[in-house]
Amino acid sequence: MKIKQYDLVIFDWDGTLMDSIGKIIVCIENMARALQLPTPTESEIRDVIGLSMTEALRALFPQGYNLSASSAYSQSQPSNNEPNQGGHDEYQQMRAEFKAQYLHLDTTPTPLFAQAPILIDDLHTQGYQLAVATGKARAGLDRVFEQTGLGRYFVASRCADEVRSKPHPEMISSLLKELNIAPNRALMVGDSLLDLTMAANAGIDSVGVTYGAHSAERLMRANPIALIDSPEQLLQYV
Repeated sequence: MKIKQYDLVIFDWDGTLMDSIGKIIVCIENMARALQLPTPTESEIRDVIGLSMTEALRALFPQGYNLSASSAYSQSQPSNNEPNQGGHDEYQQMRAEFKAQYLHLDTTPTPLFAQAPILIDDLHTQGYQLAVATGKARAGLDRVFEQTGLGRYFVASRCADEVRSKPHPEMISSLLKELNIAPNRALMVGDSLLDLTMAANAGIDSVGVTYGAHSAERLMRANPIALIDSPEQLLQYV
């Protein structure tokens, strides 16, 4: 009988369980065009996937932009005639535009990776506790939990609007505390360097997935115990 090395498996969501990286890239590109901002490269966008949305936008657009430039949102905001400082309202507008672009493309639910539901059910059947640590906001995670039917498998979750964003270890450390799990009994599974660095910062093992945001070479910088090319390969390590 195989002895369980871990009690808790923590998953990132976008790019790890759900095939959503391409959609996120398109939505940020469309948002930039709608607000007349310089369009980031695909590589630049991939680098911020996993951050909270505001932190991702600040990284992509550090100078902000002129609120008067484009949308109906700006026309509805009171003007104080102050010069542009890349302030909170600008990033709030970017968030709103990104959400509008995302919902526009969300006519059908974003698909899970083909093997992901089988993997989650298998781990649950074997008695593992499962959790999610994601850059999504709570509303977004709750929506995909309901759309996919996977929410029932996860005993806990952390979102970027609840705790400090990746790669800070708070998502993981708070999950460990809630579930009373020792760090050496937990494993993080993610597709970005942010995920794996968060795991290292929290003192837990990680497995990188090569089919999401970052390449295998990039993921290896965080010293994961393994890299996998498909969800089902995780079963070799738990």
